[in-house]
Amino acid sequence: MSLIQEIDYGTPRSKSEAMVTLTIDGNSITVPEGTSIMRAAMEAGTQIPKLCRTDMVDAFGSCRLCLIEIEGRAGTPASCTTPAMNGLVVHTQTERLKKLRKGVMELYISDHPLDCLTCAANGDCELQDMAGAVGLRDVRYGYEGENHVFAKADGCTNDNWMPKDESNPYFTYDPSKCIVCSRCVRACEEVQGTFALTISGRGFDSRVSPGMSESFLGSECVSCGACVQACPTATLTEKSVIEIGQPEHCVVTTCAYCGVGCTFKAEMRGEEVVRMVPYKDGKANRGHSCVKGRFAWGYTTHKERILKPMIREDIADPWREVSWDEAFGFAAAKFRGIQQKYGRDAVGGITSSRCTNEETYLVQKLIRGGFGNNNVDTCARVCHSPTGYGLSQTFGTSAGTQDFDSVDHTDVVMIIGANPASAHPVFASRLKKRLRQGAKLIVLDPRRTEMVEGPHMKALHLPLMPGTNVAMLTALAHVIVTEGLVDETFVRERCDWSEFEEWATFVALPKNSPESTAIMTGVDPKDLREAARLFATGGNGAIYYGLGVTEHSQGSTTVIAIANLAMATGNIGRSGVGVNPLRGQNNVQGSCDMGSFPHELPGYRHISGDAVRDQFEAMWNVKLNPEPGLRIPNMFDAAIEGTFMGIYVQGEDILQSDPNTKHVVAALSSMECVIVHDLFLNETANYAHVFLPGSTFLEKDGTFTNAERRIQRVRKVMTPRNGLADWEVTIRLARAMGYDMHYDHPSQIMDEIAALTPTFAGVSYAKLEELGSVQWPCNEKAPEGTPVMHIGGFVRGKGKFIVTEYIPTDERTGPRYPLLLTTGRILSQYNVGAQTRRTENVVWHAEDLLEIHPHDAEQRGIRDGDWVRLKSRAGETTLRAEITDRVAPGVVYTTFHHPDTQANVITTEFSDWATNCPEYKVTAVQISPSNGPSEWQKAYDEQARHSRRIAPAEAAE
Repeated sequence: MSLIQEIDYGTPRSKSEAMVTLTIDGNSITVPEGTSIMRAAMEAGTQIPKLCRTDMVDAFGSCRLCLIEIEGRAGTPASCTTPAMNGLVVHTQTERLKKLRKGVMELYISDHPLDCLTCAANGDCELQDMAGAVGLRDVRYGYEGENHVFAKADGCTNDNWMPKDESNPYFTYDPSKCIVCSRCVRACEEVQGTFALTISGRGFDSRVSPGMSESFLGSECVSCGACVQACPTATLTEKSVIEIGQPEHCVVTTCAYCGVGCTFKAEMRGEEVVRMVPYKDGKANRGHSCVKGRFAWGYTTHKERILKPMIREDIADPWREVSWDEAFGFAAAKFRGIQQKYGRDAVGGITSSRCTNEETYLVQKLIRGGFGNNNVDTCARVCHSPTGYGLSQTFGTSAGTQDFDSVDHTDVVMIIGANPASAHPVFASRLKKRLRQGAKLIVLDPRRTEMVEGPHMKALHLPLMPGTNVAMLTALAHVIVTEGLVDETFVRERCDWSEFEEWATFVALPKNSPESTAIMTGVDPKDLREAARLFATGGNGAIYYGLGVTEHSQGSTTVIAIANLAMATGNIGRSGVGVNPLRGQNNVQGSCDMGSFPHELPGYRHISGDAVRDQFEAMWNVKLNPEPGLRIPNMFDAAIEGTFMGIYVQGEDILQSDPNTKHVVAALSSMECVIVHDLFLNETANYAHVFLPGSTFLEKDGTFTNAERRIQRVRKVMTPRNGLADWEVTIRLARAMGYDMHYDHPSQIMDEIAALTPTFAGVSYAKLEELGSVQWPCNEKAPEGTPVMHIGGFVRGKGKFIVTEYIPTDERTGPRYPLLLTTGRILSQYNVGAQTRRTENVVWHAEDLLEIHPHDAEQRGIRDGDWVRLKSRAGETTLRAEITDRVAPGVVYTTFHHPDTQANVITTEFSDWATNCPEYKVTAVQISPSNGPSEWQKAYDEQARHSRRIAPAEAAE
């Protein structure tokens, strides 16, 4: 193994289809029109010296190292800003150019520290490389006169010198080593889209400045790492590189955070991670990253990670560390005893959306084949299960329609119930770039998110009241239908016309007009009409949505309404359009694909189908139960009733993530055996009897499937610290249960998946190695995958329009609970925070806060930072208030990343009518001043502390 050296072509690739031919250093080269001479030379194998250029940002032309000579032209133009043209004859190395480059290089070095041997960038410094490339052997100017290098000059304080900024937990900024190439500034602007950096001053006084001369931590910097990656010197350097040294090999793998699925190079020394660097060939992220994937991988070696199996008879007992064999034997005996006492259906399991496809597949196989029932579910139950239902009903598939590259071709984007800037930041950066190029944005969200307004972009914001999505989308459809904006050609050719007519008649009713629905949605009818016209007539229209759509009592109805809108406007089946659910976890799409629902086998095929079951029974050598099993809410209810008494939870913290925490506590407390398979003693483990230590994404092989259906390799970069990868844990648990599953490597599991799942039929590790990734369906019809779905026709045949009647939620405000609570995520934290809370990301978000409008706060005597009591019909908790106008009067908002808050003690058991997805986004609450944590929080904390005790290991005789 060695480091993967990605080629930097200096400038971005031209997308032109026209070609031009020129001669560079005697060689004829043909490139797309618009290609820079620098890139053309690099494609031909000639590297022109450069410092201010990288192919991640547009041409700049400031360093003056990349000078060239062109026959018939005067001067020495910069190759990065000079486009290739037919007939040009270019010379990249002449006596004149050599002299000029040495002179330029001398000037850089004359104001740069010469501590190369002790510099963190030693071995990875472009300034050092370019000094060698131009043949620099001495510097005539020295350090006499003004400089930025030394704190003192001639015994006096040097006003030009600035101390190192170490405020950011992950990287340092050393101004003395800055060559003011502007690469970091341009990466922040063009790649990330935050515009947090600038060049302050002029001439010799120029320097990189975060904001208005702020620290990096105190500025608008979001720590995506784009500036660090772009820096050609040690000015911006990862603290891990300073501490450990330069990496010596790397492994390409996939991020284990959100559903974007970024590809990274894990750069290593031995089995120690030095840094994670976004991979330019990654088709989901295209070389970009966010603070989580780039820097927040330290939880892998966190001191709180559990590395040995543990068991206990009662949840009041301390944990006892045991061998793997004893843990598996104990767990199997408990489950067998429960089934003998209560029946075969008294146990079940929950698969993990953080584990690999292969591991998830094995868990559902264990439950169906080893437990003998279909009591399997996954976290998608509480997030995107309505997506699966709604899109399968209308389009015929349970996933998004586009790849992320599609956003580069869109003209109008509608974001519904999602905040990509916080939850899917790498995709958000690509979207912002398209918006800066002129695309339009419509945001449907109760909250003014970061996507509503930012540098060089402003959305048309429709701040609807929580719970009124269906009314809102039907009103948009009303405008499109009644104003004659339907794409009738598309609908007649691609959809069922009679169903469309029924739907169009319904949405055209006066009760569905923007004016009639305004009393429910709270949205100005003029703005709503403007948004409908823009989406229907603005060109390629794409819809991206999140949990603000699905986590409602009408979540499935809303997904159907979105599909209706896309079909009515003809925005399906080509690049730049589509319906795109933004999946929350790294493999939530994959966990659904792998058969994690109680009624579906892998590939979304119903368990009741005899022919489908026959295939699996033949491969698995076991008889399968044809009856669908229990969903997660059903499991909890059955546990309290005394009929469901054992559960195997792989990589999910259901106590913190599921609604109505008290109900979940009651269910877990009722069970006789709870097996938790995870990295840390999470909240669910407080009620567990068996703890099986898990492995991180850095310690295993497998695949993840991201939000765009992209299947990507996860590669092991270090030995599992717990001794076993998660797939090995499940195999050994199955063996202890008497159900033998034999695999030597996850690639064999994928081969079995491909043999049984039509949409994965062409997937293999060999193909993933060859292509990098594929998007399902991948089969004989699409051997290299399917980036865009429904081209030329829908999977189900004709697109199906379905009437979406708005039915208000049963969760209503009133005198006792006059406010509506909605929940969401924040950039620095992930899901329940089990991973990110064990990294330096807590610097940005140390606790959950309650956002409340100034008007509502004033009415209740609440000041910014005060403790407040948040109470609903289900329960109450306390947290600090943040007064902001990001939320509308009558609406409050919080996150759920910290167990100290336990925000889900507030949420109720109301759920989606079709899928039981909980209604997290609408809870009637009251807010009042508080003196600190509630009695329930204190009792919960005490129980958690007591439950997490680990008995001292017995001394060896």
